[in-house]
Amino acid sequence: MTTEKRMLVLGESAQIFGKDISTPASTPTKASAKADHKAVKPHRESDQRNSVHEAFTKQFQNAPEIVPEPAVKRVKDEAKHPKQPQAVPELPTPTESQQRLREIARIQLELVRRRRNRLAVLLTKLAFFVFLPTLITGAYFYWFATPLFETHSEFVIQKASPAAAATGVTSLFSGTALGSSQDSIIVQGYLTSREAMLRLDSELGFKAHFSTASIDPLLRLSSNASDEDAFAIYSKKISVGFDPTEGILRMSVVAASAEDSQKFAEALVRYAEERVDRISQRAREDQMAGAQESYDEAEINLNTAQKKLVELQQLRGVLSTEIEVTSQMSIINSLELELEGKSLELQEILSNPKPNQTKADLTKAELERLRDRIQTLRSQLTNNTEATASLAKVAGELLLAETDVSTRQLLLQQAVAHTETAREEANRQARYLAMGVSPIAPDVATLPRKFESTALAGLIFAGLYLLASLTVSILREQVSV
Repeated sequence: MTTEKRMLVLGESAQIFGKDISTPASTPTKASAKADHKAVKPHRESDQRNSVHEAFTKQFQNAPEIVPEPAVKRVKDEAKHPKQPQAVPELPTPTESQQRLREIARIQLELVRRRRNRLAVLLTKLAFFVFLPTLITGAYFYWFATPLFETHSEFVIQKASPAAAATGVTSLFSGTALGSSQDSIIVQGYLTSREAMLRLDSELGFKAHFSTASIDPLLRLSSNASDEDAFAIYSKKISVGFDPTEGILRMSVVAASAEDSQKFAEALVRYAEERVDRISQRAREDQMAGAQESYDEAEINLNTAQKKLVELQQLRGVLSTEIEVTSQMSIINSLELELEGKSLELQEILSNPKPNQTKADLTKAELERLRDRIQTLRSQLTNNTEATASLAKVAGELLLAETDVSTRQLLLQQAVAHTETAREEANRQARYLAMGVSPIAPDVATLPRKFESTALAGLIFAGLYLLASLTVSILREQVSV
């Protein structure tokens, strides 16, 4: 269609449109238009547009639909039978109110077009940044993800018995879960460490299990995977949680097969039990070592003291000083009695008018012998000789040796009592791992949770898009200002 033909169609359409809206009932005068303009001016631009749009809509709702059929038909005929160009008749000049209405209609159409474009752009961004990634994630979980089996187990760390002399803060928490929280935290850290992962790999082949071809590529380990890559998988598939209020350790093990999941869980429980034994083993060994050392020393000292006593008895030839002193004193007493009797006998002989001199001399000689013997015996009790030591010295040496033996016996008894106390305390400090829920393999795959994981992925993508959109909007507003 040529330019002149387009102008002709537009002219006829404008003429019809002008005739329709320029009727006396609907066409406003210049004064009324100015009054309307003054009345509308104080309002905001949005209120003005809405009021004008409502007036325009009410004005044309009851008007019959105007279709420039003659103009369209004529244009089609001219397209088939081209004619010489004719002069375009002059159109009547539209009024100010008509121009304003046309401008408002154009602005409304432009706003509608822009809103549609913005909505289309928003839907495109949502589809590209939210719906498409969520769809890909859901497809992975539903069709490509490897079914995994999760084995749960629960256990608690306990002491053999509470300490008998617990006082203060220790007595407050001795019977609660806080009393063994430190041991539980140590076991939790060990089960989630590289040491446990390396031991599990050396015994049951943790790396080889997650390197099989049946596992999807996103989860599969390469054949020459490093320990760090394996530990990253281990940290995700082995989770150990500690409840400080109840003192329970909850462990979950995820594997590609139910049997391997149960084997891994049982091995980790065994590792935890061994580590619990090692926690108190050092303290128990130190206590028992000190007590045993004290007992051995006391026993050696007692044996030494007893040997010294026996050697002294053999050297002095005295078994017991008390017996020797008692025997010696009894002899001296008997000699003194005999001496007293001989003295009386001598006095009786000398009291006769004609004493027997021979008998008196014999009695005197016997008295001298008794006095010498008593003096010799008494000197043996206190005086040393070149051949033998005095009985007092021997008694003192034997008394010191016997006292030493008695002291060593008392120390040995105390060492025995201390050893028994240390053994009881060591038994109290022993830790035990009590199973609450044994690891049993599930018969149905528990992971992945397809719907939950897909919904969570959608929420994450939507949140990221919202944060990015807000950030861009804020930055754009700051730049524009």
